[in-house]
Amino acid sequence: MSNWVLLRGLMREQRHWGGFPALLAQALPDAVVATPDLPGNGTRHRLRSATRVADMVEFCRAELRGRGLAPPYHLLALSLGGMVAVEWAARHPGELAGCVLLNTSMRPFSPFHQRLRWQNYGAIAALLLRGGARRQEELILRLTSRDGPRAELLAQWLDYQREFPVGRANALRQLLSAARYTAPAARPAVPLLVLAGAGDRLVDPRCSQRLAAAWRAPCRIHPDAGHDLPLDAGAWVAQQVADWLARPAAPTGLDAGLAGD
Repeated sequence: MSNWVLLRGLMREQRHWGGFPALLAQALPDAVVATPDLPGNGTRHRLRSATRVADMVEFCRAELRGRGLAPPYHLLALSLGGMVAVEWAARHPGELAGCVLLNTSMRPFSPFHQRLRWQNYGAIAALLLRGGARRQEELILRLTSRDGPRAELLAQWLDYQREFPVGRANALRQLLSAARYTAPAARPAVPLLVLAGAGDRLVDPRCSQRLAAAWRAPCRIHPDAGHDLPLDAGAWVAQQVADWLARPAAPTGLDAGLAGD
């Protein structure tokens, strides 16, 4: 039996994983999948979001201990969640059996304008200044998914935001934590897999490739999927994870090629 912890990104909660936890459990029959919310999001929306990634790590560790879920853990993490996973691996490598990083980006491996594509600065700034829930969720869906309009999915996301609203102050704190985070120069002492989508409108996929190259980790790029890889290509992600686990040499190799469905 293996414990898998799924960590979301900015202003997202566990329900935004959609059907992906079931796909992962299907690909990994012995997996126990946990989807904790970071402070300020989802069931923890009333908490003050941390402005340091290290504090998010300690929150997650305490959350899992409170659930009675003991290490070692595999972490599968998207975007800001990837920073949490990297910091966790750097601080507590003995607790982790491996990390799968999805469309993540961080200093010192990539410049800011690639970690957050410059074309989106205006829309994001306008949203933070005067955007409502609908505009927020419409923008997030447009920036993170390549599959076009999804009225039903948007309605679900609006329901999530109405039930567990992410306050503007918490959103800014999460952005600050992501912007100020710097990864360790040395590769964390845990097996790593890096996955990205070539169609990512939010983060340049070269950020994932540079991180993988610096740390000599395998990197696979989906040719079409956007930033929310589990949403756009969940079955592909689950299969990549299963294949990686099945290949003993995979955690130390490097494969930055394109991978289709």
